[in-house]
Amino acid sequence: MRSELPPSFLKGLESAAGHGRLLTDPADLICYGYDASGYESCPGAVILPETTNQVAEILSLASKYKVPVYPRGAGSGTTGGAVPSPAGIAVVFTAMNQILEINPGNLTARVQPGVITGHLQQAVSEFGLFYPPDPASLAFCTIGGNVNTGAGGARAVKYGVTRDYVLNLEVALASGDIITTGHATAKDVAGYDLTRLMVGSEGTLGIVTEITLRLIPAPEASGTALVFFPDASSACRGVKSFFQNRILPRCAEFFDKTSIECIEGLLPVSVPSGGAAMLLVEVDGPESSISPQLDTIIESCADSGALKVVRASNNNEAQAMWRARRGLSPAIRKLGYTGKVSEDICVPRQRLPDAISKIEEISSEFNTRIIVFGHAGDGNLHVNLLFDINDAGAVKDMEHAVDALMHMAVALSGTISGEHGIGLSKRDFMKLGTGTASLELMKGIKKIFDPDGIMNPGKVFP
Repeated sequence: MRSELPPSFLKGLESAAGHGRLLTDPADLICYGYDASGYESCPGAVILPETTNQVAEILSLASKYKVPVYPRGAGSGTTGGAVPSPAGIAVVFTAMNQILEINPGNLTARVQPGVITGHLQQAVSEFGLFYPPDPASLAFCTIGGNVNTGAGGARAVKYGVTRDYVLNLEVALASGDIITTGHATAKDVAGYDLTRLMVGSEGTLGIVTEITLRLIPAPEASGTALVFFPDASSACRGVKSFFQNRILPRCAEFFDKTSIECIEGLLPVSVPSGGAAMLLVEVDGPESSISPQLDTIIESCADSGALKVVRASNNNEAQAMWRARRGLSPAIRKLGYTGKVSEDICVPRQRLPDAISKIEEISSEFNTRIIVFGHAGDGNLHVNLLFDINDAGAVKDMEHAVDALMHMAVALSGTISGEHGIGLSKRDFMKLGTGTASLELMKGIKKIFDPDGIMNPGKVFP
């Protein structure tokens, strides 16, 4: 398979990034033709830049030749946002993976987009600092990918999402120009907030080449517990009661019955008879506050019908609980289905019981097995639809179920995506999620940034 890209364009790319940083061998291209969504399409070429100036030169060339550009981090996204096309190039940030500065006095970190999220968290912890966003894929996902999708994680209920920690960005535009958005300051109201516009834009407006992040002092201590319930409604009541009792957990993760069955062998505790729902709850703060917070949470759960509560007695037990949580998505494979679609609707916290009930109805109506888990503390549910990819009827049922799920989320005053982004998989629901006028405004913004439509085309917009 030969690249269909103009030879002069490919020669320019190699000149821009240096020898050995342009990949055109089909065996190499396959590695960058998919993400965790299941979508697949090999790029015409792959380029691995090392500097912002190289990225800018690549984009200038792409604009000249009208070649689509697909930025890519670790490929851990679940919506197809990083999947390229044969007519375009994948710009991969493996070589731009440096933590450029950690500034304890200013509580900031300056990083390149290829930095792995978990590596940054470990690095800042050595200064007694804390970077809260924690996607389940933090061991391999990148900060650049987190910024482009607006990633969240379990701790979002207390600390917010990636957008809340981005102070300023260096961005290469389609024209080849380089801009800086925002400042490394605690306050900045000089003009429009281009930083927040770029975060979550999925590479459709420009390519982020450097990120300055806000850090906070690390909490003194944390406490973790697993709580089992007889049903999902009881678990939802438990979550609601935390807030009513003025406890703001840093994590409150929900698992339905099938989720528990998938990770039962990974859990450091036994599942009680009749346990059909589970919460993984974590609190943090001063050492003296941990036990009282957990006491209140346990009492709240007991009042909501909890069957069993297990406190982690040490950090090893807490980490074992979290390993089970992070191992859930891979563990779903053992159920034997060849197809899985992962959606991440978000509804107001008080509507969680309604959402879970409606999901059960959708599963029954469209004969599609659905597993629900996720961030109950902020109403962000990961809804996994399982099916046989070779069964046309099952695929059609799944598609109808997804459609019903999206409409249900919006009807409950929620959104079609809480943290995964839109990419390819949700683009046809964008009008439902935003409304016609807002969607047209977004298209107009993209046209200003990307007049030739080369920046991650085909993503986000229907």
